[in-house]
Amino acid sequence: METTVEQKLKALYELQKIDSKIDSIRTMRGELPMEVKDLEDEIEGLQTRLAKFAEEVTSLKQAIQERKAFIKEATAAKAKYEAQLMSVKNSREYDALSKEIEISGLDIQLAEKKIKEYSFQLEEKQNSVGDIQAELDGRQRDLEAKKLELDGIIAETEKEENELLQHSNQASEKIDTYYLTAYRRIRKNARNGLAVVSVERGSCGGCFNAIPPQKQMDIRTRKKIIPCEHCGRILVDSEIESR
Repeated sequence: METTVEQKLKALYELQKIDSKIDSIRTMRGELPMEVKDLEDEIEGLQTRLAKFAEEVTSLKQAIQERKAFIKEATAAKAKYEAQLMSVKNSREYDALSKEIEISGLDIQLAEKKIKEYSFQLEEKQNSVGDIQAELDGRQRDLEAKKLELDGIIAETEKEENELLQHSNQASEKIDTYYLTAYRRIRKNARNGLAVVSVERGSCGGCFNAIPPQKQMDIRTRKKIIPCEHCGRILVDSEIESR
């Protein structure tokens, strides 16, 4: 049996009422899902930075240890050359040993300079690690609180939302594909999710623009599906539920 225009309008209006209830439940969650996602992304970024700084700290500590080991070896070599200097037999040997002592001394000075530079960098990195870790701890606490709040809202509304989603699917099955596609397209583009609205006091219930009297009469007859010429929403009369 072919569905009448009035039955199609009632089916669309009923679907809109169900979907609006689902929207209302999801509005209760507000921006929480997005806030949770943003916090998760921020925490991931902080963890990446923390890991990078931790690697740099390890690298600097290793470089300092290498320079200290080098200084130890260079100091031992310098001491050996200085001892040999006491028993040289000619000026050529004296000049060669003196040169080695000088080079060893310069190497030690350069290594000590590098240790100071690395130590300064290490202190800065360690301070940064501490700051990042403190920020990370704070964000993780925020995330736990937001998740707890969101989970509480979901727990309160999940059953009702699932039931409404089931009703929405059932209501959708009663609507022709053409009109269902149009409904979903309008609903997607509508800021408040309203694709089907009633005429209230001579105006569109979606954009509140005035509806011409003749078009209001056409809407009340329910002989054809009429969109609002301003916002494109499907218009129904305010008494559609009572007839």
